[in-house]
Amino acid sequence: MEEDRKQFLCGVVEGFYGRPWSMDQRKVLFQWMQSWGLNTYLYGPKDDLKHRLLWREVYSPEEESQLRTLIVEAQSRGLRFVYALSPGQDIVFSSSCDLTLLKRKLRQVSDLGCQAFAILFDDIDHSMCQADSEAFTSFAHAQVTVTNEIYRFLGEPPVFLFCPTEYCGSLCSPSVSKSPYLQTVGEDLLPNITVIWTGSKVISRKLSVDCLAEVESVLQRPPLIWDNLHANDYDSRRLFLGPFKGREPQLRSHLRGLLLNPNCEFEANYIPLHTLGSWHRAGKEELKDEECEYCPDRALSAALHDWMEELNQPLQAGRQSSRTDQRSSVPTSRCKTPDRPDCSSTFRGSAAVAKLPVFPLNSSSPPSSPTKGEREPREGEKRRPNQPSQANHQPPGSRPGVPAGGGRGQRAQGRGLCGGKGLLSESQVRLLVGLYYLPHEHGPSAQKLLQDLTWLKSNCHVVGINSKKAPPQKVDEWRGRASRFLSLCEDIAQLHCSVVGGANRAVLYDLYPYVWDLRNTALVAKAFICWLDGRVLSDSSTLGSWRNCFHWCGKTTGADVLGVESEPWVFKGGVSGEVQMLLPIGSSSELFTHPPPLFPTSRLYNIRPYHSKDKVELYRMVRQLHLRTQGVQESSAAHPDIIGDRCLGPCLALCPEYSFILEDELGVCGCVLGILDVRSFAKRCQASWIPAMRDKYPPKGNDLIQLMEEDQGEYPDSLLYHFPSQLRLDALPELVDISVSRTLLTALLTALKANGSQGVFCEVQPTDRQRLEFLTKLGFLEILRGEARSREGVVLGRLL
Repeated sequence: MEEDRKQFLCGVVEGFYGRPWSMDQRKVLFQWMQSWGLNTYLYGPKDDLKHRLLWREVYSPEEESQLRTLIVEAQSRGLRFVYALSPGQDIVFSSSCDLTLLKRKLRQVSDLGCQAFAILFDDIDHSMCQADSEAFTSFAHAQVTVTNEIYRFLGEPPVFLFCPTEYCGSLCSPSVSKSPYLQTVGEDLLPNITVIWTGSKVISRKLSVDCLAEVESVLQRPPLIWDNLHANDYDSRRLFLGPFKGREPQLRSHLRGLLLNPNCEFEANYIPLHTLGSWHRAGKEELKDEECEYCPDRALSAALHDWMEELNQPLQAGRQSSRTDQRSSVPTSRCKTPDRPDCSSTFRGSAAVAKLPVFPLNSSSPPSSPTKGEREPREGEKRRPNQPSQANHQPPGSRPGVPAGGGRGQRAQGRGLCGGKGLLSESQVRLLVGLYYLPHEHGPSAQKLLQDLTWLKSNCHVVGINSKKAPPQKVDEWRGRASRFLSLCEDIAQLHCSVVGGANRAVLYDLYPYVWDLRNTALVAKAFICWLDGRVLSDSSTLGSWRNCFHWCGKTTGADVLGVESEPWVFKGGVSGEVQMLLPIGSSSELFTHPPPLFPTSRLYNIRPYHSKDKVELYRMVRQLHLRTQGVQESSAAHPDIIGDRCLGPCLALCPEYSFILEDELGVCGCVLGILDVRSFAKRCQASWIPAMRDKYPPKGNDLIQLMEEDQGEYPDSLLYHFPSQLRLDALPELVDISVSRTLLTALLTALKANGSQGVFCEVQPTDRQRLEFLTKLGFLEILRGEARSREGVVLGRLL
């Protein structure tokens, strides 16, 4: 018994908001913990109803059986199973009925073989009901009284934890040393009850001996650290794969233990827990030589080496042993708690937010080749076998991002086909970890991505439209750095491909939403950097200049915003959010945050500025789309270019710098065309494009010219004042990942904003409900009905 009280508790808290881990995942966790020398598991998932919201209800016989199995499994691995209960939301401390129900619930768990317990009063209101105010002198007095009674009722177990409402320095009023709440806890809580603490913050960057000594003095006992370093339930775009860091092993002498509350996604916790085990082993008294001192980088390398074997194993989603071994307790959908942005900071980090949806744990793995809903090659097209990726980089001095166009049968230049089951390489895993590192610190790859993007944005004037006076060496430097940035973006796209195409479906289901999100953001950033070279307006332009076009861009990175003292949820989005905020339309979150496709596809997409060689393929694509909806018409049969000339021709001829191409391994599969200034464009169209079309197409029985003139339309000055720019989006309807169409559109909006546009509109047929819904989700609102100018279309616009 006394030995149990002295043991340093080191292990895992399952204490996050979101769907709890499955039974199979917990069994794998226990295997990991045993292998890495960890000794304690605390069960306290916030979204287990009977742990928190319905804490008064006892477990059903089936639930009892599962909990008993879990306790036995942990104990068989040499682990201490700690059962936690959170009654603080609605308990009446002075109610004998509530106290009886609390004892009944914990007695039930004790009878299942559990010998360690925790009572949690985190993330609750400090106020007391009238009955409690009359019975107790303070909120802390009420909590301590109930906790002491439960502790005695359970026979004073050697491990009994208490989580205070003031569980970190930033929540203490007025300070840690002067907090009446903590003083009451320290004086009145029975001495063998351990108090939980998270550090100076909810998510502490570092834990210092001085800060721990202060709280140890107030609490009159060494605390147990509930460590939220890798918790990610406060931000749906962040994942933390970096090593356990910022906690020196020498802290052990000031602690009762340390339990890590990790990522919601089980598979993301291999490195955090592996390195925690290294930290724990390094702190043991019998290991004092320098070689055994804990080094985060060395621990990370060791964890990466071991994780590589695990990553390429053919594991089922959720670690299920087989698809037929389904347990009723495992949810069948990736349920998440709704957004609660107004909630105060909480124990594990912040208010629960809706995570990006992933797939049911018991669903079959999505097909890999082809994915459900993915395009098959059309007539005349052939799938190409896997080919090694070739870097799409031009030598310094050439314009990046202008690969030659080609037919759908040709593989897009510079990008290898990515499909089928493959292996994640160690360099890709290091890239992944560097992109999703720690809450207060980016890894090397994320740092390089953000530094290069910031520099390229700040120095884009040297490659602007009128930048002939720029020194050649400055231009070469910009293009060389752009090439490096594009290479990293391509590596991110290949990483997405490898995760989707890999054999480990457990890793796919947990990591896919994050890798997919960053892939899309990197596509926009890559297209934008390609576009800047020779297209961004210079100081001489009246519409915009490089000096003011980035007025709306983020001027600081997340690390600058956070500082040492801030909680990491102050700046949302991690590396994806920071890349987003460095773009001209980065504040438009609806363009960047949306759910991933239900079935992941390993198809490799690219977005780039238009090149004149793309014209033939674009004309073929829009003609194909037109024939699907309108059928073969006499005029289009006689003149194959007629659809392209009408739909795309004016933009490609008069303002090609605002056209972007979407392509996959088979070639062009979408495009978006923009007009920066509709007024001047209409004048140019009448002066040059319409006369050219009159020469190209004979007037006999052909009303094409009249249709082209009508297409230009006449828009009221009130509309053009707020929405001076226009766009047209075309994409093949078979795209399984509709997000790439959003990303394509976002690339154009970024370019329009950079060159001074304050708003953009497009015209949609009222019967095209799918496109209307698509644009509405991206922030477009109806601003004009076609009837107002004798046209059928609905005009949708959005401010930039």
